[in-house]
Amino acid sequence: MTKKIAVGMSGGVDSSVAAALLKNQGYDVFGIMLRLWSEPGQSTNGQNRCCSPESITRARQVAAMLDIPFYVLDAKNVFHESVVSFFIDKYSSGVTPNPCLECNKNIRWGHLLEKSLAMGASHLATGHYARVDKRGDKWFLLRGSDQNKDQSYALSMIGQKELKHTLFPIGKYTKNKIRDLAKQFDLPVAERQESQDLCFLADRNYRRFMHQYAPKSMKPGPITNSKGEKIGDHKGLPLYTIGQRKGIGISAKEPLYVLEKNMSTNTLIVDKHSKLGKNHLSVNKVNWISGDPIHKNFRAKVQLRYTARAISAWILPKNDKELNIKLDKPINDITPGQAAVFYQNDSCLGGGIIIT
Repeated sequence: MTKKIAVGMSGGVDSSVAAALLKNQGYDVFGIMLRLWSEPGQSTNGQNRCCSPESITRARQVAAMLDIPFYVLDAKNVFHESVVSFFIDKYSSGVTPNPCLECNKNIRWGHLLEKSLAMGASHLATGHYARVDKRGDKWFLLRGSDQNKDQSYALSMIGQKELKHTLFPIGKYTKNKIRDLAKQFDLPVAERQESQDLCFLADRNYRRFMHQYAPKSMKPGPITNSKGEKIGDHKGLPLYTIGQRKGIGISAKEPLYVLEKNMSTNTLIVDKHSKLGKNHLSVNKVNWISGDPIHKNFRAKVQLRYTARAISAWILPKNDKELNIKLDKPINDITPGQAAVFYQNDSCLGGGIIIT
């Protein structure tokens, strides 16, 4: 019996080509898009950029060309609860969250996968540049073949039960090849540009968003150097992030960078660039993609940002959900709230959230 595959469609070239490839391979394909929460605003007319009227129209047009059904499901409330509230809470507590990881964990491979399976699909396919491989009884998440587009970092919070029902049809291709395939399939989205902004912000300005939705967190306080000497005042700790240089508001002989945010004293600590780097960090909420936590120290490559280069390191597990990392060289912008993701060769072992 032909497998029924749900394709998470965005109206962009990647998910459109993913749907076309699966249809071309003989699968019973349908497209699905979630309507997500967005704050009201003139720039989006209250529409999330991931599911704007234009995006829905383009996805529906592609589905019609491929002769596959297309559905739009409401997920505004679950998205607000899982992603937007998370974003506000984390910024308010002094860390710099990654809402895309939270969205992938709870919305795409939570709500969307659940709906897809309920609609009769055996798998959810997306246009991510990553790969899935089964070895024995385990599912592995691998980097996408295009190193410049690899998106496995943002998928590091999913696990075996999700990978079992996941397909990444474009993971073995380069971006240029995907645009070529879109033209071969005669898809109208071949040249559509990508958007990597926070999808739910009306004006792409998270500082304005926090002032509006979490005004109590915007409490002014002292700025000190690493010696504890007061050198100025900040406008609210959520407005700053580790490694930030511009926008601190202090004139000095040498550029100043944000080193730390002390929430207990509401203090922003800044100093010159030479004080910034460190080679150790602590991580919690660790997700092991294999489902089997590693308890012994091991070597791996660690990626600390979506677009950052992976760095060799020692991984030092404390328990199933907590570990320390010792990097081979210091990094300037180790940021609490961001993800640290571990790799051996092309295999993503998992990741966790940086706490210090």
